[in-house]
Amino acid sequence: MSMNLVAPRSLQELTERLQESFSDMPPQFQIGARYLLDNPSEVPISSMRKIAQQAGVQPATLVRLAQSLGYEGWTGLKEIFVHSLHAGEHAYALQARKVVRQRHRPDRVAKAVEAQTHNVQKLSELNSGRLSKAVDILVKARRVYVAGFRASYASAFTFHYLYRFFRPSVTMMRSEAGTFEMELRSLRPGDVIVLIAFAPYSQEIVRVYEAARKTGCKILSLCDSPVAPIALEADCNLLFSTDMPSFFPSCTASVALVEVLVEQVLARTGRRAISGLEHAETQLQQIGAYWTKEDE
Repeated sequence: MSMNLVAPRSLQELTERLQESFSDMPPQFQIGARYLLDNPSEVPISSMRKIAQQAGVQPATLVRLAQSLGYEGWTGLKEIFVHSLHAGEHAYALQARKVVRQRHRPDRVAKAVEAQTHNVQKLSELNSGRLSKAVDILVKARRVYVAGFRASYASAFTFHYLYRFFRPSVTMMRSEAGTFEMELRSLRPGDVIVLIAFAPYSQEIVRVYEAARKTGCKILSLCDSPVAPIALEADCNLLFSTDMPSFFPSCTASVALVEVLVEQVLARTGRRAISGLEHAETQLQQIGAYWTKEDE
């Protein structure tokens, strides 16, 4: 172990260090590192021997990997995952207590609006040079799927709703009534899956990401961090901020990003998109989808 190497002190720092050095690692280190990145919730509750067995490496490999990162041994590396697990417990409740303590502050509404505005304004900075690639991926896709669960469902549904106006074949993946496995089986090489999520990440979204990797789908992730579990090997990442003084992360910027992305796809698609949109509007008018004065 290098005496000058400072070990990462958080899971995000550790993930970034592993990503930066991954290509230079020995093959066995790469296997071990990939398992740790893909299964962070397993590390705090499993023995080193079990993790090594599941990863397909020797226990000594995990020890040497930990030392190469600046830790004295496996225990130091494992503690990062343990701390990360505990840090996420009751996070909403802890933030809610802060909101209640500050309920009489006169500037609470102004601070909330300021945070939402800042999140939306950061979209251009976070995605400079990324948006065009995302549009290319979608325009060239054979089929497009979108997935978002729990708090990210609203953003995923918005993408699906808007995109279907001019691309009827876009499909939203669901997990109702035990159909999740059937949904995953429909993925094929040449398809594009749009994944939308922010921390804490749902088990479902990570499973879709892993299935897409195995199938050979292109992955477009919309998330809150370049080291999110759905971003590590995505073909393109679009980022948004969820910072908010409330008890729950803000979804505002994720919805705004979806709206911007769909608009850019429509612009790139051109006349074909306009034709599809006109057809959809005509159908909606014919079936009486929208309220009119005559309905009174």
